[in-house]
Amino acid sequence: MSRIPVLDLATMSWDEFVSASGKALEDIGFYALKGHGIPQVLIDSSYHVAAEFFKLTEERKRTYELTEIHRQRGYTPFGIEHAKDNPSPDLKEFWQTGRSLTEGHPSFAEFPKNVWPEIPAGFENSIDDLYTRLEKLSHRLLSAASEYLGKPSEWLPEMARDGNTILRVIHYPPLGDDVPDGAVRSAAHEDINFITLLVGSTASGLQVMDHDGSWIDVEPGHDHIIVDSGDMLQNLTNGLFKSTTHRVINPPAARSDRYSMPLFVHPRNEIDLTPRGEFFDRTSPNPRYESITAGEYLHQRLVEIGLTS
Repeated sequence: MSRIPVLDLATMSWDEFVSASGKALEDIGFYALKGHGIPQVLIDSSYHVAAEFFKLTEERKRTYELTEIHRQRGYTPFGIEHAKDNPSPDLKEFWQTGRSLTEGHPSFAEFPKNVWPEIPAGFENSIDDLYTRLEKLSHRLLSAASEYLGKPSEWLPEMARDGNTILRVIHYPPLGDDVPDGAVRSAAHEDINFITLLVGSTASGLQVMDHDGSWIDVEPGHDHIIVDSGDMLQNLTNGLFKSTTHRVINPPAARSDRYSMPLFVHPRNEIDLTPRGEFFDRTSPNPRYESITAGEYLHQRLVEIGLTS
């Protein structure tokens, strides 16, 4: 059976990691990362507070649903989001948080403010700490990707600095008997952003599409982080880095829960994603993708998946 590459940041030399991670993103667009340095106790506490929050009543959770900012922070109820070109709702609810900025920061007024539930205690501390550590790690991974592309190590991290990066805490509830036709926990899709860092989920279900159209099962586990390149990075590199289709299928045991926590790393809104000519000789002689800014791209895709209008 095919599997995605497993890389260990703690034991590989930097040059080895640059080569292996770049080849993985170029080949299938995914790799599993061990030795990432995110404390296990923080991952465990984040999953614990997430489970406690999603146990709250629907009425209580909806007090954190901010429709006026298109749910870009706070709570999004079950069945709101759907994959692009798939009208059936994804069978999930989630919480979204962005960077915590202090007044006086140059980007303070640019992004929606984070909101935090009063219950459970410790939710803000755990989730905000996880966001900060994952974003710091993402810049290291983007540095490796930059060097693989033959660019300065700060090329991609600089584009993502103070970007609209989001941590999404997802709950896939047990499935009832009234699941809409065609609805799955997360329908086949590609990620919108630069790269995604997905903390190992609490249950199986994630699948990545292989080159022949078959599906690769990605095993759950908190000891690794799944890394994948998204549409924006694919656009910028003219397809050298792949944005690969993946999904979360419904479980055999319909009464089981599943939790996952992806960090969606975004460049700043003004970043030009026009395919760079220096990658044409490794992809195609002409641009395969459109000229568009990151902000325009994000808005366009949020409309397509039902999160804004």
